[in-house]
Amino acid sequence: MLAGGAARRLGGADKPGLRVGGRALLDRVLAACAGARTTVVVAGPRPTARPVTWAREDPPGGGPLAALAAGLGHTSAEHVLVLSADLPFLAGPTVGHLLSALAAGDADGVLLTDADGRDQPLVAAYRARALRRELAALTRDGADLTGLPLRRLTGALRLTRVPDAVASFDCDTWDDIATARARIREHGHVLDEWISAAKDELGIDLEVDTHLLLDLARDAAHGVARPAAPLTTFLVGYAAGRAGGGPEAVAEAARKAAALAERWAEEAASASAPAAGRPDVASDAAPDTRPDA
Repeated sequence: MLAGGAARRLGGADKPGLRVGGRALLDRVLAACAGARTTVVVAGPRPTARPVTWAREDPPGGGPLAALAAGLGHTSAEHVLVLSADLPFLAGPTVGHLLSALAAGDADGVLLTDADGRDQPLVAAYRARALRRELAALTRDGADLTGLPLRRLTGALRLTRVPDAVASFDCDTWDDIATARARIREHGHVLDEWISAAKDELGIDLEVDTHLLLDLARDAAHGVARPAAPLTTFLVGYAAGRAGGGPEAVAEAARKAAALAERWAEEAASASAPAAGRPDVASDAAPDTRPDA
């Protein structure tokens, strides 16, 4: 992952540290490739949501080709992802698709193209041997990689292209940052974004059935009282943690709480039965035999 650019169009701001949806851009990209065996970030070290290996091109700020060469020296993997650190909408499924397409074909690399059809070589999966071959060709006779554009390398590769206007969206300007921040607050995205941000902040790596928990919160709010919703979901999380954690523990605790909320709602319904003309006694109650009955 290349994260050491100068961000000139952002006035020199610390672009990897800029937050979209409460998470640093760098952490968002790290989350998208969480399954990588080795994650190398070419930049100065900083706090990150998960551990990484840090590398630095020599001299620092030497450009994307120099950074790529520095990062490649820290992995022996056959296939490598090469990503920039400013991709707010990159997600795991897209990463998986890039790697699957690379493995299934004979191309040197698979990259995304943006909304205008332009190649995005920093959202791509490559065969490491092809990258090393072209890097060696560029540095033959002592040539320096500093300042060379990435197309000097990618232009010599056989590439497969995958259109993806969303995942390839990068943040080069403040307008791009504003667009990204607005998009994740749209109705179809805000809940997933919030859950991902909360898990990162709390150090939780757990996939749970959010629909199950939302149904539970709804039942608790309607069948008991509105404040019961957040309190019940908190108690479910606490109980699941006590049971060892994991999706199964969450699902079991939620099932028990949902059953309780259903029983509570049934009792509330039966309590209002007299108003609907039903007798205010249990069906198996004995007749009242008192003299003054």
